[in-house]
Amino acid sequence: MSDFLTENISSYLKRIVDSYEFKPISYRYGTVEKLGDGVVRVSGLPDCCYGELLEFDSGAYGMVMDLEENSVGAVLLEKSNIVRVGETVKGTGRVVRTPVGECCLGRVIDPIGRPFDGKELNADIFYPVERPAPKLIDRRPVDTPLQTGFISIDSMIPIGRGQRELIIGDRQTGKTSICVDTIVNQKGQDIICIYCAIGQKASTVAGVIKTLTDNGAMDYSIVVASTAADSPAMQYLAPYSACAIGEYFSEHGKDVLVVYDDLSKHAIAYRTMSLLLHRPPGREAYPGDVFYLHSRLLERAACLSKEKGGGTLTALPIIETMGGNISAYIPTNVISITDGQIYLESELFHSGVRPAVNTGLSVSRVGRSAQRNAMKKVSGSLRIELAQYREMAVFARFGADIDDTTKAMLERGEHLTALFNQGRLDTYSLSKMVIMLYAFNRKAFKGVENSMLDEKSNELYSFIESKYPSVIKNIETTYDLDESTADTLKSAIKEWVSL
Repeated sequence: MSDFLTENISSYLKRIVDSYEFKPISYRYGTVEKLGDGVVRVSGLPDCCYGELLEFDSGAYGMVMDLEENSVGAVLLEKSNIVRVGETVKGTGRVVRTPVGECCLGRVIDPIGRPFDGKELNADIFYPVERPAPKLIDRRPVDTPLQTGFISIDSMIPIGRGQRELIIGDRQTGKTSICVDTIVNQKGQDIICIYCAIGQKASTVAGVIKTLTDNGAMDYSIVVASTAADSPAMQYLAPYSACAIGEYFSEHGKDVLVVYDDLSKHAIAYRTMSLLLHRPPGREAYPGDVFYLHSRLLERAACLSKEKGGGTLTALPIIETMGGNISAYIPTNVISITDGQIYLESELFHSGVRPAVNTGLSVSRVGRSAQRNAMKKVSGSLRIELAQYREMAVFARFGADIDDTTKAMLERGEHLTALFNQGRLDTYSLSKMVIMLYAFNRKAFKGVENSMLDEKSNELYSFIESKYPSVIKNIETTYDLDESTADTLKSAIKEWVSL
């Protein structure tokens, strides 16, 4: 028996050895000709492709960003002082890739997949950071909302899963807070969240990570960070890397939310690299392809068809304006690419409105097709009411005589603004938002001081939660406010008001 086994094993090994084909791996080598400010000019690599990863003898890595007849221009992925003129450069034959998959969940990594916590990242699958956007035929219409938990946004500027909604405003107006609170609000919703920090201070990124960790959001979140201390090349790669990680999950049927914080710094990093590569500058010194820079990123956000996995990738890019100027070059570019914008106004922010959403300049181009039926039924006229209030409030400032109708409109507008006020990490469920708006429409809060409105609305919700739990259950399970539920809710509110 042993002789038989030995013979079989020998013949098996012989067959394997005989069938083995030796395939040599060929590498192309070039030489560093020029070097300066993290940009190198390399000769001797005629077959290089755009975006290819280069390996230097000194151990540094670079990425090809410029192709010329006799040389290629590359940017170093790290701020390295060890690269020297005359050094040998090896072309790896592959573009820059990032690890993807379940191994990334709960981790903080850089754009090429190196973890910040020092622990190993055991990845089996790698995606190139630059990938083509899904074709039109591979998409389906956006029809499911992504609940932010902010009553002002979910009622008037709804965001759908697979949408690209721009968050725009001056610095210190709460842009990052909205996005981080939205990530926290996805707890239990089976949504993978990716926060991409581009050119942020390390302390700011650490603060975001702490907030996510303290609220249990890191279990379903990934942080891709390229801080202000990193090279422009790493800042340039960060959003594409975050998008590639998100695409892995969306192609496997998951819903994904990606926050790009922020694309203004991303454009600046790209401008820095382009000018160092001696590309001709255009408007505001940005290169001519700066529009394509963001369009090829944001077009990757999609609601995929069932044949392609059926997942969604929702993008929330952030743009910082200067002095409220949304008609500057980069803001107008990104506004034209996205499916709407949420504009945060400094004046509203400093007057205590949180979130400081300017409903006049904010819009969702997907609109009510990505809104729950229950929310549609209670939020129909809110936007018009708020717009009329803001318009009349300007005249009221000058002390003009106003009639009783206008006075009632102003009071109702102030009530609505106060109702929309939400503190940090104070997000609402769908049922709470629907109940609050239903009560507001039925004038249940009439006579309540604005400062007490938050407390009273919480009291109402607690009352319904304890005495009429079926109302909340029906809204949360059916996403609708049917006739019987509305009648029960009406009776509950009437009972609460009479207490």
